[in-house]
Amino acid sequence: MTARSEGLEKLKDSVELREKIKRKKPDFIRQESWRYGRVDESWRKPKGIDSKMRKEVKGWPAKVKIGYGGPKAAKGLHPSAYREVIVYNVNDLSKINPETEAARIAHTVGAKKRAEILRGAKEMGIHVLNPGVPIEERKEETAETSQK
Repeated sequence: MTARSEGLEKLKDSVELREKIKRKKPDFIRQESWRYGRVDESWRKPKGIDSKMRKEVKGWPAKVKIGYGGPKAAKGLHPSAYREVIVYNVNDLSKINPETEAARIAHTVGAKKRAEILRGAKEMGIHVLNPGVPIEERKEETAETSQK
């Protein structure tokens, strides 16, 4: 095992730990969102001098705290443990480390340039997170639909 693949294994362990911690994390909801329909569930810090949630009274929903966070090494990583790098053209692929980073093709890239990027990534051994449907498969699908 090379030093680089050991680095990816460590990142994968961190991502697994992050998922394990995430399973135990409560769903943080906004105070009184269960009582009033007009109050959305999205998290807001409880305020007010008599707020039971702010005082962390037993039986009230949990507050967001720093202790619920995941491992620092796993922050910003894709679930596959690769660090995402947005790619706009074939030249951007040269900046990617294939051992620890993966390419995400920008949403503004068209089909022709996407196919070029996919070919380049395949040659360089770079993992692409959003490959989409290859052009050859699209042509086959359109040919089948036009025959019907």
